[in-house]
Order: sequence, then structure tokens, then C-alpha cells
Amino acid sequence: MGANAVTLTVTDVNGNSATCSASVTVQDNAAPTASCQNVTVQLNAGGSASVTAAQVNNNSSDNCGIASLSVSPNTFSCANVGANAVTLTVTDVNGNSATCSASVTVQDNAAPTASCQNVTVQLNAGGSASVTTAQVNNNGSSDNCGIASLSVSPNTFSCANVGANAVTLTVTDVNGNSATCSASVTVQDNAAPTASCQNVTVQLNAGGSASVTAPHTGEQRFE
Repeated sequence: MGANAVTLTVTDVNGNSATCSASVTVQDNAAPTASCQNVTVQLNAGGSASVTAAQVNNNSSDNCGIASLSVSPNTFSCANVGANAVTLTVTDVNGNSATCSASVTVQDNAAPTASCQNVTVQLNAGGSASVTTAQVNNNGSSDNCGIASLSVSPNTFSCANVGANAVTLTVTDVNGNSATCSASVTVQDNAAPTASCQNVTVQLNAGGSASVTAPHTGEQRFE
């Protein structure tokens, strides 16, 4: 490459010769051949991913040799989930360059972290109780790209459920990945019954006695 000294020798038919010198300048103006391939990458736990030029390069070549490869953009976040256009730039040893385009598909396959806590609830006057996801979630549920929804099942209880009840919290992230955890919902009935009385008139029988009954408590006799 560059200037190269050469000598021209001229010989006539009788064997006489003469020489002169010249400079031959060699140039490389041929751009390299840039060849790309599509790439798929996964977001990490921090919600980021990256690609290298080597991943996108698909055997790019040059007549004199490749000096460098670069790809742009090369970093991605949760906002880039899906297909992203990137450009690979190939530069040869003599400064010529060429580009090609590829698609980097960013995927979020990381399940969220589901964190539960046990809950105690009281039956109301109607004999029912319920829990919300906020009660069962332990404020520790998280995801690299964000949580879309929380659900807990079962979430309603009755007198038949007094005591400990297993429930499942389902955490779903913005990209459709989900995770679950289990908790115990203890249902308590601390509501006292309502006592309601009415006056009663009874007649003594021939033996001088009478009785009244109270539901669930048996018979009371008077003599």
C-alpha cells in the first residue's frame, strides 16, 4: 500500500539497455463486505441486555483484512422488548467501511418474585370475610420490568372456614410471566351472638308444675 519504487529497463535489438525509475502508488478503495445475522437476547434480573458486534457479525470479509467491528445500538432495556433494528459497521485496515442491518429481539422470560405473608381476618355480622391481594402480598413481590397484576385465591370465607386456610398469591409481570407463593389466612369468629328474649305465660298442670323451653338449651321446669 502507498508509494512503491519500480525500475523500468529498456533493451534494444543490439543489447543496449537503459533504465528509469517510477513510483507506483497502491490504493485500497474497496469497501469490506458487511454480513449480518439476527440475534435474540434475554433481559437479566436487572431488566437490561446487550449484544456484541461478534454476535451480529455473520462472516463479514475484506480483501486486505478487517480492523474493527461495531454495532449500534448495543444495549437494551424493558422498553425494548420485541424486535429492534441495529446497524453493524465493518471497517477494514485501510479505513474503508461498510454497514448492514440486523434485528435484535429482546425477550423477558424472567418470572417475577412472589412474596407472601400470613393474614388473620374476622367474620363479619353476616358470617363472611375476605382478603385482598394487598393484605397477602408482603411488599416484597417484584419484577425486573414491573408487575402488571396480583390475584389471590381463594379470597372469600365463611363460617365453614374458621381456622387456617391455604391461599395462593399469583404475581404477573408486564410481559406475561407469572409466579406464585402460598400463605395462610386464619379466619376467626369473635362476634358474640345476639340474645333476644320474649315473655312467656305458662299454665301449671295438675301436678302443680309447668315448663318452658329455650331452643338449643333444653327445658326449664317450675313447680
